[in-house]
Amino acid sequence: MEKSKSIFGNELPERSYRKALHTKQKYCRKYGDDGDRIYHLAAEPAPAIGSLLGVQNLRLSEEPAVQFDAHSIIIGSIRMGFGHYRIAMAMASAAHAMGYQPYWFDLHAFGEAACGRIIGEQNQLYSLGSRLSQQLPPFNKLVWEPLNSEGFRRLSYNCSDQKTAELMTGVYCDFPKDIPFIAAHVWPSQAAVHAGLTHVVNAVPDNWPMALHLSEGAVHTVQTPSACLGYRALRGMNGSRPLKPMPKGAVVCTGHYVDHEIVSNLEADCAQRIRRMRSGAPKRWLLSVGGAGAQKQLFVTLIRRLMPAIKKDHAALLVNVGDHAQVWKELMQEIPEMQPYLTEHFDRFQDTAAFCGEGSRGEVHGIHAFCHRDIFAAVYSTNLLMRISDVLITKPSELSFYPVPKLMLPRVGGHEAWGAIRAAEIGDGTYECSTPAEAAAMMMLLQKNGDIIEQMCRYILCAKKAGIYDGAYKAVRLAVASSD
Repeated sequence: MEKSKSIFGNELPERSYRKALHTKQKYCRKYGDDGDRIYHLAAEPAPAIGSLLGVQNLRLSEEPAVQFDAHSIIIGSIRMGFGHYRIAMAMASAAHAMGYQPYWFDLHAFGEAACGRIIGEQNQLYSLGSRLSQQLPPFNKLVWEPLNSEGFRRLSYNCSDQKTAELMTGVYCDFPKDIPFIAAHVWPSQAAVHAGLTHVVNAVPDNWPMALHLSEGAVHTVQTPSACLGYRALRGMNGSRPLKPMPKGAVVCTGHYVDHEIVSNLEADCAQRIRRMRSGAPKRWLLSVGGAGAQKQLFVTLIRRLMPAIKKDHAALLVNVGDHAQVWKELMQEIPEMQPYLTEHFDRFQDTAAFCGEGSRGEVHGIHAFCHRDIFAAVYSTNLLMRISDVLITKPSELSFYPVPKLMLPRVGGHEAWGAIRAAEIGDGTYECSTPAEAAAMMMLLQKNGDIIEQMCRYILCAKKAGIYDGAYKAVRLAVASSD
């Protein structure tokens, strides 16, 4: 039996393997098979995070133009929503703080290679599904929720992805086989293993075990103990029938993937929040729009509910729409009363960084909107803004795992549900507010009761002492140690 016909010793049905081959052949016909082509890489400072985190962005080149050494570490990712970029940034930040040179390796960005074209198609489908799930409740109930919680959970789904990832190996040619490689999405991890890299860490997102995220041959890191046990047992990945487990060492619980600059300043940031709660300063709300741009109508409901407090200078609102300028335009059309209180920070990342620096030392009033066409700036702006915010309003995506008080909105996909559960149990966030009315009520509860935000800050400090936010450091150590 070929290895590709089994996953962690679990033999796959012949029909599942034939379906996986069919999927690979479909992409091969559509985008070609360039696995035998030699692609070379060059490096340049990454936008926004190049100077801050020392990140070098890898791009395709006619000739090899990078000399990797013992301090090099590859951060593999893709653009699919913002969550995988967020994980990759946390890994790059930790690696930089630990004295390593992080190289950013985005398969989606290589548009002339098969990997970029395949992932581009998948990203469009995922973004469309996310938006439809918020606009059409029957679609969400009958298609999106089941797909994201149970469909991607099946071992047979992983078989299909593993075969397709064989088409993505051409861009790995310049890497030494033993270079430390951390993947913030399973496809860069699977392709790295297929390309013969021997020291691969697969940083698994979310808190719900799914076969979608398996990359046999890599070390899997997860953020919670429950996810660790679920992956070790391959829980529910073959319906109700048990499977052979993952071997010891194949999955490691590292803790939450959080950037060094957030973890290292956590005590000071929480102290500032508590000071603002006790002094009566305007409560600072950060509304972060995800990479799929979903939930716009919910944002309208929440902003309208908060407007009276903003007008009285009891609240300040920071809105990061990422790279979704159209979402902000639509919000302004629906809530024109924001205009007198509004300052826009669009496509000026240095201005955004300066605002956050001033906000950490001084006061923030009114409404501030942030939008950056560059994906690095779009994602990293939230990292800067959350440090000066009192409450982050977010769906239970990867932001669930960040050490900032959080108001959890309804999930977009069933796989996100356990992110909110994790935050609520740690105490650094609310439970998932499942309706717009519940989310608005929770927002008002926090707005009028700063003691709840103070308590969340105290839980954050306890979690830091327990090492819960050290996942990025530990993932880097695993990747580097495995390459020694």
